[in-house]
Amino acid sequence: MSKTTDWLPPSRTGQLIMAKDWKGVMAAKLNEWNISAPALTGFEAVVQQADSALTTAQTEAARTSVTNALCKAAFEALVQGMRDTKRRYFLTPPLTDADLVSLGLKPHDGSHTASGNPAAQVMIETFLAGRHELGIRIIYVAGNANDPANKGFRIYYRVVAPGETPPASPEDLTTSYFTKRKKDVIEFGFNDSGSTVFFAVQIENEGKKGPWGPMTSALIP
Repeated sequence: MSKTTDWLPPSRTGQLIMAKDWKGVMAAKLNEWNISAPALTGFEAVVQQADSALTTAQTEAARTSVTNALCKAAFEALVQGMRDTKRRYFLTPPLTDADLVSLGLKPHDGSHTASGNPAAQVMIETFLAGRHELGIRIIYVAGNANDPANKGFRIYYRVVAPGETPPASPEDLTTSYFTKRKKDVIEFGFNDSGSTVFFAVQIENEGKKGPWGPMTSALIP
């Protein structure tokens, strides 16, 4: 599974979609943002390589340990290229909110929201997103969804193979990541198909965590 910062989608599919959007925006802003033609060409190349590698790795007949390794390497190069591009061209000069939205990034927030202790409870609702992928939605089950203390969500999960003992409580979930998105896609390993993934979520605000929401589960496609 991908473990990334909040601005970068956690799944390879999501990363590729964002990178393709960036190509179009960068081409349109080439002169305004002082992007050199070779820089754009190089970014387009790593996007194309990742696109081809993912297509091959997701094709049942072509999928091998070699194609999986090539796909991993291609996406490592893509993520590095996206980080370098963001640092070099999207931070100086500062972009407008419209520019940031066009890139799939969060607009600037100049207003200060008072910090507080999160009290609401949320749970995960899943939907099919693709091969080895599950889409997730954050659903409020208790408390005020508009409380300013609800800054983000700590999503915990654990993959359990057939025959393994399932987790008894959220404390038994072994992996987590933080996000501010209420809808996301999580990518699982090729060998996880047919296993069950268990989820639980806590609202998190600057290290302060709210109560556990109910634990849910889904079959990995």
